[in-house]
Amino acid sequence: MATYTYRCAGDGPVDVRLPIGTAPASVACPRCGDPSTRVFTAPLLGLGDRRRMAVIDHAESTRSDPTVVSSVPSAPRPGRSRAVSPGRLDPRMRALPRP
Repeated sequence: MATYTYRCAGDGPVDVRLPIGTAPASVACPRCGDPSTRVFTAPLLGLGDRRRMAVIDHAESTRSDPTVVSSVPSAPRPGRSRAVSPGRLDPRMRALPRP
């Protein structure tokens, strides 16, 4: 279910919960019965904990676009496992030349 916002000329904004993709262009206002037109708003995707959302964003951004480094690391860090091949995560990367 998604929450869609409509605007009634007399009563202002009206929120209606409907299945995703089934929102009509206008609905009857529940208070006065006049037609209310749909208002397009930004989705509420960022309502999670800021730290958790930052970790998810960082993990998603480094999946196919690794960070740029200025030099080769001197020694591997202890306790770190070997990195996953980028071709397994993004099939488009399989066609790229490897060093």
